[in-house]
Amino acid sequence: MTGRPRLRPQDRAMRSLLALAALLLPACSALPRRPIPAEQIDHAAVPGYTDIRSFGDVADERLVHRFVASIERERAALGLAVDGALPPAHFLALSGGGANGAFGAGLLAGWSERGDRPEWKIVTGVSTGALIAPFAFLGPRYDAVLKELYTTLSTRDLVQERSVLSALLSEAFEETDGLRQLLERHVDEAMLAEVAREYARGRLLILATTHMDAERPMLWSMGRIAASGRPDACELFRDVMVASAAIPGAFPPVLIDVEADGERYDEMHCDGGVTSQVFLYPPAFSFADLSDRAMAQRERHLYVIRNAKLRPDYVAVERRTLPIAARAVATLVKTQGVGDLYRIFLGCERDQIDFNLASIPESFVAKPAEFFDPAYMSALYEVGRAWACDGAPWQKSPPGFHPPAPAEAHAGSAPR
Repeated sequence: MTGRPRLRPQDRAMRSLLALAALLLPACSALPRRPIPAEQIDHAAVPGYTDIRSFGDVADERLVHRFVASIERERAALGLAVDGALPPAHFLALSGGGANGAFGAGLLAGWSERGDRPEWKIVTGVSTGALIAPFAFLGPRYDAVLKELYTTLSTRDLVQERSVLSALLSEAFEETDGLRQLLERHVDEAMLAEVAREYARGRLLILATTHMDAERPMLWSMGRIAASGRPDACELFRDVMVASAAIPGAFPPVLIDVEADGERYDEMHCDGGVTSQVFLYPPAFSFADLSDRAMAQRERHLYVIRNAKLRPDYVAVERRTLPIAARAVATLVKTQGVGDLYRIFLGCERDQIDFNLASIPESFVAKPAEFFDPAYMSALYEVGRAWACDGAPWQKSPPGFHPPAPAEAHAGSAPR
């Protein structure tokens, strides 16, 4: 005996398949694509569309213009003068979390039942949050759709497993045909017309993907896509939703056709959670500056729904490659999510935005039996619903941070 652990039959089979794949891979060409050259990245546009997106790590003029224009549309819809006082604005940021999105879906439903759920000026979404965001944006009428998505569907309803060898020779371990069919049923022309109407009132729906070639977040103005009137708007809208939820390696990335300098290329987009678990706006962007530029001093309130637990969760990890790697990735995602909350909180403190945070309570200890487990998601949905119905307090800062009392923090400051 060498003292090494004995391989189980399934481990031997996996190792054999991986070894075979390793032998075959050099002989196989990659799947075809036409990636955009690095020097053209900043100039690429989706053919037929203008100003529907920008990188999420810079506050370029396109992003600033998008926010200023939304305020102008809002004033027009309210019949206000150019310098007319604006009502308080409420923002909603929905995080990633896979099946844990059931918590956010339930919380929104419970909030609707309680009767004081705001109409959102801005809704942002990443990954599973990007699947929730369009329905949350359109209001309580779509709570039933979210309940269906996050309590009745199993893994096989949403994704289809490929063989290990097929996965290694393609781009992911799963197919997402089920998810696409589901979105085709719910995200249709009528829904896009509703999104377009709300966009005309000055409201913003922004989803994030990760531009894999550039290693950068991409923010998509979904209202502008919906308002474009183009025949392919529904397809692009759904593509962005799927891309934002496309976990690399597990689900296929989405190739989006773009044009730069008269040439056609493609961009590879995947899970927005690769670059950020939750977001509101780039750190370089300042609502305080925007207030001065657009004469838009107003109260602002942000509600962040983190579809995850925030504190470390002890698990005795098996001494095997895949469990160790999976645990490392899960830990990375959790700590990245906490870091994102600190980044958002810092921006809120600078821009005097009221910060509110909800996350899965530590008391919820159920474990899913599969990736999308209807029983697990139904239980978590009810936790979120009860949380909102009971009026549970929102956290006013990220975990581990205790800010000074409001009177000390903003003494002598006026809301902007």
